[in-house]
Amino acid sequence: MNTYLWHMKKTFEELKVGKSLLKALEEIGFNEPTPIQELAIPIINSGANVVGIAQTGTGKTAAYLLPLLTKLQKPDGTEPRCIILVPTRELSVQVGGDIEELTTYSELRHAAVYGGIGWTKHADLVAPGIDILVATPGRLWDLYQANALSLRKVRYLVIDEADRMLDMGFMPQLRQLFEIIPPKRQNLLFSATFSGKVEKMAEEFLDHFERLEVAPSATPAELISQSVYLVPNLSTKLNLISWLLRDEAVFNRVILFVKTKEAAELVFKAIKRKTEGEKRIMHSNKGQSSRLNTIQAFKNGEVRILITTDLSARGLDASLVSHVINFDIPPHYEDYVHRIGRTARAGNTGTAFTLITPDDIWHLRHIEKMIRMTIPVAEIPEEVEITQTAFEERQKQKREVDRQRKIDNPEFKGAFHQKKRKPGTDKKKKRF
Repeated sequence: MNTYLWHMKKTFEELKVGKSLLKALEEIGFNEPTPIQELAIPIINSGANVVGIAQTGTGKTAAYLLPLLTKLQKPDGTEPRCIILVPTRELSVQVGGDIEELTTYSELRHAAVYGGIGWTKHADLVAPGIDILVATPGRLWDLYQANALSLRKVRYLVIDEADRMLDMGFMPQLRQLFEIIPPKRQNLLFSATFSGKVEKMAEEFLDHFERLEVAPSATPAELISQSVYLVPNLSTKLNLISWLLRDEAVFNRVILFVKTKEAAELVFKAIKRKTEGEKRIMHSNKGQSSRLNTIQAFKNGEVRILITTDLSARGLDASLVSHVINFDIPPHYEDYVHRIGRTARAGNTGTAFTLITPDDIWHLRHIEKMIRMTIPVAEIPEEVEITQTAFEERQKQKREVDRQRKIDNPEFKGAFHQKKRKPGTDKKKKRF
């Protein structure tokens, strides 16, 4: 494995991107390559297997699409020559949309397929012939099992958001697919982080590869202003965001991340009447069409505040997001980088802040260690009501802190540990 760091400064023409793609890039307004594109395109052109480490919003999708579309050149046969595997339907739609834009002056055939709808619709989509297919692992397997799709001509395989693939438990499905895809192919794996799990996955599937990195793994974008608010409880969290989001001029396009769909509904209810502008929710209980329509409306600027869980936010690639708010700390530390990377995209600045309760501080320290920086603490405005923590919530926080301390020190007994009585001090039980 060789590791390459970005140090070049070239144009798309110098990177030998196809002429039809150059024309499309000019119309889209992409005038110069991003660092990951400058680094990845020549190495992908060389035919090497690649592991690309790049934050969300750095142009990683185009980093693999531009050389692959250049290689494919024109339609050939009916079976796909390039497969792009993604973790969610939203990301499948997003990458499919990117290909649509880039192939404006090309005859290459493409499609995006995913779960949540009947496979026969997608079978009809690929039946006339296809060159490049974007798919979630489950839907690709559905089409293969139904003999609606042959994979024998695949020459290029991309695994996008590999870290998220692993977090969602796709490893068994990936192994299953790799058994049927021709072994003689070029493999490209892209991830926001290079965790031990991602490294192990790369070594298992790619044999030898070139590692490309435009910034240290898990480093947030430099243009993001980060901070945390230390809040005592859920009620104060709701008071704080309700007060902050009243400023429509500053908080003009906001993504608010929550841990669960119940939390999403709770936040929506709290801010619904206290803030201006269109507000929408995305979580697993929302239908597929509803979620895709919400993403598009947010991208178009029709929605000011989007409340979403991590799973639903995959594929949410919107520009000019002013703020990312972590109402809950992410369950997977790597998702912190994914979340805040939704702002400060394409050279813009952005703000991200996280609401931290006493039982979150331990997790915050782990995130700070991962991103190699201390996140500054912001003062809660005087106008925000800080409520007392209810007994049940306080006890729950204490138990979680005890659990964390026991992880750090297995000998720690905990505040809820029942102390043993000294010998001879036990009282005799009364008989009734």
